[in-house]
Amino acid sequence: MHSYEIRPRKDHRCVDLISDALPFGRLWYGEPNAISNAIGYVKHRSRSHDAVIRVCDDAGNVIETHEHRGEFKDCDGIRTCQSNLCAWTKD
Repeated sequence: MHSYEIRPRKDHRCVDLISDALPFGRLWYGEPNAISNAIGYVKHRSRSHDAVIRVCDDAGNVIETHEHRGEFKDCDGIRTCQSNLCAWTKD
């Protein structure tokens, strides 16, 4: 399961999306809808695995938690979509 954090930036206009699973370490999102856009990105990126998203306030306290279940299921080395279409993927 990958873990993501959404934290406000010091300028109070943007948020950072932070995770070891991100290719460049962190992403920033500006207003409007910065938090919901960051959550949407994580859900899209986490289609093949489970993820937990923690939204933090200025003090670093977790104010929201979202859990995302991957849409793909294992099937003898093949990942199977819920619609029963199979596709080979690298893990």
